Parts: sequence; C-alpha cells; structure tokens
Amino acid sequence: MEQLQKAIEERGSVLTDGVLKVDQFLNHQVDTNLMINIGKEFVRRFQDCKITRVLTIESSGIAPSFMAANELNVPLVFARKKKSLTMTNDVYISSVYSFTKQETNEITVSKNFLSPDDHVLIIDDFLANGQAALGLADIVKQAGATVVGFGIVIEKSFQCGRAKLEEEGYRVESLARIKSLQNSQIKFLQEEVITK
Repeated sequence: MEQLQKAIEERGSVLTDGVLKVDQFLNHQVDTNLMINIGKEFVRRFQDCKITRVLTIESSGIAPSFMAANELNVPLVFARKKKSLTMTNDVYISSVYSFTKQETNEITVSKNFLSPDDHVLIIDDFLANGQAALGLADIVKQAGATVVGFGIVIEKSFQCGRAKLEEEGYRVESLARIKSLQNSQIKFLQEEVITK
C-alpha cells in the first residue's frame, strides 16, 4: 500500500535492527486519513469472505481494526491485556508474548462477543514473531468460530510470524512488508532502500 509505505519512509524510524518506531501515525498518534484508507484496503482484500466480526488486541490494533469494521458494518472486538473489574470469569483466555515490550500477557475476550457462527477477520498493527496473532487465533478457536484471515498493517518479513501463520493454514494479507531494518535502513520487499 503506497500511502502506508510513504508514511513509514517519512515518519517511521529504526531504533534497532528489529524495532521500527511508527508512533507518528499508527500506535501513539494516529493519522486518521491513513487509517481510513487502511480499513478500506483490508475490506478490499477480504471482500470474498463473509466477515461477521473484526478482532484485534489492545491498543495499537484498535485504530486500523475500527476502520475496517466500520467499513464492513460489523462489530469490532478487542482482546484486553488486563482483565477489568467489570469482566466476569466467562472469558476466553490466551497467553501472548510481546517482542517489543518483552513481557507475556494473558489476553481475554468475553464469551458474549464471539460465537461458533462468527467468521472473524483478525487485524493487528505489526506481525513479527506471530505470538499476538496466534493468541488471537486461539481465542477464536476456543469460541468455535472461524478465522477468515489476518490483516497486518506492517509485517517484519525477516521474522518468523508469517511462516507460523501460514503453517497453520491461515491467510495473511500485509499492507507493508519490511525485508530488513539493518543499519538504520528500511528495506521493503521488492522496494528501494530508505535511509533513516
């Protein structure tokens, strides 16, 4: 997606060979116009699926997921990283390790929000090692629902996340695929090297 790659090139920064900072437009400050177009692109890519729910994990996945769910006119459900006092024990739970935060969280979704009849599109901001994606897929499985695929805003293709998801038979659609972040350069798959 050209608009997204341009945002990464112009407003993203490489912190280490494995960490890309995109808080200028995605996961701290949100570029709403870009998110609207990201939502539309996910809907275009998954138009052949009968999606009944969009699922993400708080908090960075919420903006692109909201735009896709709004375009599809279906509910957005997000997995919580911390169980609130208002949640009962009637929840689906999965453990997820965060590469950037270097911690494991138990994510939860109320059983009221997913059913065996649901066809779920899972959307997340990043795909790296695939832990968050697999945790969300586990929650969908616990509900007896169907994962129609994964919509990823930015994929770190040099890490193993895509391979893990494809090994499980999942469809993965990434809007920007990064080949490497070495030497403070962002290199997209089949794209030119951008120096930061």
